[in-house]
Amino acid sequence: MRTPRSVLIFAALALLASACTTAPQSSTASAQPPVGAAAVGELKFGSLTIYKGYLERQEYPDSLALLPPPPAQNSAALAADREAFDQLTALMNGPRGALAKQDANLHFPEAASTFSCALGIAISEQATPHLYTLLRRSATDAGLSTYKAKKHYQRTRPFVAFNAAICTPEEAEHLRKDGSYPSGHSALGWAWALQLAEIAPERADQVLQRGRAFAQSRGVCGVHWKSDIDAGRSIGAATVARLHANAVYRAQALLATDEVKAARAAGQLPNPATCASEAAALSTSAMLAP
Repeated sequence: MRTPRSVLIFAALALLASACTTAPQSSTASAQPPVGAAAVGELKFGSLTIYKGYLERQEYPDSLALLPPPPAQNSAALAADREAFDQLTALMNGPRGALAKQDANLHFPEAASTFSCALGIAISEQATPHLYTLLRRSATDAGLSTYKAKKHYQRTRPFVAFNAAICTPEEAEHLRKDGSYPSGHSALGWAWALQLAEIAPERADQVLQRGRAFAQSRGVCGVHWKSDIDAGRSIGAATVARLHANAVYRAQALLATDEVKAARAAGQLPNPATCASEAAALSTSAMLAP
């Protein structure tokens, strides 16, 4: 069986892991930050290629120090995890589950469109190269930042604990071997949401709601506990705080801000039918934790 790309991404992050806060304000960056694979640099693992992040390994937030241990047996927190699992996985076979399966795909260019509807513009490497690069590089930083805690705790995933189905069955064998706490998808999804809320503050509510839903999708898919998702968001936020101190990131965010404004002015909008379908799917889980 061919290894799914999203699993390969996190396998790569695990290998890499083992081996100040000013928001964008204007477009006057002193140096043009790189865009594209050749300029940014890539990390290769067999057939998988991801962009290098903005941060060096020693700059990653310490997920083991920042997070409490996962919920203990017979605790109220674990009971809440189990309740959320039941509520969210009940949506797996409907439109919300289909969107959750889509959210599981971290392969670019597809993943770049995750926030297009919330942001109100079409995102692509060609039309918004600085925004596209920012999403790819920060995904690496946020994902890598989860692995110190993830590898330490090696928490069993809920679908393994309950011998349950997941929305990406082709990934099940690989996910069984990957620690559940904290959620890497949730970390990078929340990091994206926080960054985009700064880049387009007029769309902050929509973007943050989509970021919450992106993380929640891991619960709908049955591959993460509620507490995994909450912890992942914490590491995503910590990663963004570190990125704010990085000059290249700040310059790229400024240029991404200009790209969003230009795209909106040019009518470079996402597909309305796609956005309507996404909104309908998300409405079914809007009131559910996490």
